Amino acid sequence: MTPEDAGLVPGDGRRVRGLRREELALLAGLSTDYYRRLEQGREHRPSLQVLRALARALRLDAPATAYLVSLVHPLPLAMPTHATTVSAGVRLLLDSGLRVPAIVVDIGLNILGINAAGRAMYSGFGDTENLARMVFLDPAARDFYTNWHQVATQIVGNLRSGLTRFPNDDRVAEVVDDISARTSVFVELWATHDVRPRTSEDKVFNHPQVGELHLHFEALEVAGAPDQRLFVYCPLENGPSPDAVALLESLATEPASAAIN
Repeated sequence: MTPEDAGLVPGDGRRVRGLRREELALLAGLSTDYYRRLEQGREHRPSLQVLRALARALRLDAPATAYLVSLVHPLPLAMPTHATTVSAGVRLLLDSGLRVPAIVVDIGLNILGINAAGRAMYSGFGDTENLARMVFLDPAARDFYTNWHQVATQIVGNLRSGLTRFPNDDRVAEVVDDISARTSVFVELWATHDVRPRTSEDKVFNHPQVGELHLHFEALEVAGAPDQRLFVYCPLENGPSPDAVALLESLATEPASAAIN
């Protein structure tokens, strides 16, 4: 944020583009000395009121605000043992209820379930075990995703967002450590601390056999497993590739979804 963004007069002789400590403290309703102690790590447990005041002053959105709060006041770890498979009901939904590409991922973006159309959509990849590894480590990703860097940024933001609800989750740490050791691009993106859950958007893929696919993406929470998400890809109504799912179905050779361990 710049002083102009906050409605402040920047004045002369500034050495920084963003807000000074005094300016941010003023906007958040804090004393400059207290805010300085926060920056220097001498104040370890700021209240929710202080954190939310800082979030408002910095104009953080809801996911970023929730992540900020979770760093200081993490939620209690009340989640049961990590499930490595999807439930029978969700598997039935994948196999019989959805003819569009669909996958189920956990907090570390490990793919726990995938239907036939989903396998057909990702048929150009070497494996479909983890979505983050597919994006960053599989050579097919650079051609498959029309805007690879945007997708890579979203993947990193989604991993960080998961830590808001499940702080220090070992599944996230395992994926982050593995990919960080193999590509500096991930390291740079992870260091930005961007927090962005994947929710809903229109996407374009370059499929190696079908060609350009225009699909709408929706992420849905699995009620019985709060650490799992169902990712669904539907054809756009009146979009440029209305037969996308039919074309993918023609490539699908396995009728049943597979749980990937």
